[in-house]
Amino acid sequence: MANKRPIFMEKWWMDAVCAGKYWEEILPDMPTLIRKRWWMRYIVMPQQTQIGGMWVDPDTCTMPQAQDLAKQIDAKLADMHLSYYYQQYPVDSPLPEYMRAIGYKVKERVTYRINDLSDLDKVIGAFSKNKKRQLQKALSLHAERDMDAETFYQFHAKCMDDRNRRVSYEREFLLVLDRKARRANQGRILSICNADGEVYAAAYLVWDDRYMYYLMPTFAPAHKDSGAGALLVLEAIKMARELGVAFDFEGSMHRGVANHYKQFGATPTIYYSVSKVYKWYFYIPLAINWLRNLKYGL
Repeated sequence: MANKRPIFMEKWWMDAVCAGKYWEEILPDMPTLIRKRWWMRYIVMPQQTQIGGMWVDPDTCTMPQAQDLAKQIDAKLADMHLSYYYQQYPVDSPLPEYMRAIGYKVKERVTYRINDLSDLDKVIGAFSKNKKRQLQKALSLHAERDMDAETFYQFHAKCMDDRNRRVSYEREFLLVLDRKARRANQGRILSICNADGEVYAAAYLVWDDRYMYYLMPTFAPAHKDSGAGALLVLEAIKMARELGVAFDFEGSMHRGVANHYKQFGATPTIYYSVSKVYKWYFYIPLAINWLRNLKYGL
């Protein structure tokens, strides 16, 4: 039977994305990054991590159990004397509904998924006309699955620099994540190249027993009309199909990116953020973080 726990809640993942920071399982099945800034103590999502909160199996967790767990979480967080709490719970978690009832702010977020990859022709048939045209443009390109993390970081940094932006993570962060993901056999870097080996697009992919996540895609602006972006998605879908898992575009609340994903026939899937401000002055760093995300297009 497949392990339903998302990759983002595994111990090795938390060790990787929280390297140099402090995390602990504050309750069973609740791995949590705990940060401190000035006099404030708070809980937020680690970098490149879609899912957090507490893991419960939605197929076996009853309504009374979910209500009780929400109360346990609330009591634990109160004991920690936090300034702020923010987590993004799994798609099928029953907990956000009950946490809303006891005073937490719950918001809808959207990820985009292709759940049935059994018939590849059918999957491609659901692509928009625009994406199919882009694939025709990419006929001279090919996919490679062996890019190393250092090369990916340099390529990603160059792509962002060409847009007058910068990558949202540090080189060391990626190297640690890549080392642990490859050790767990749950990560690989896919690239799209021309006949001379020049990279046009690349993506860092990770997976668990249920989904492959399109974690960090990047595209060279100089080759935006080459069709490389569409081919990158198609080749990632083929990898997910080989692994026997569904494909998750890893979400986006950005309208343009969301439209891009929907053109591949992906289905919007709701998951939830759960938050609570315990101290009014935490709105100051929240505003700073919002401005940072706006600057880097996150």
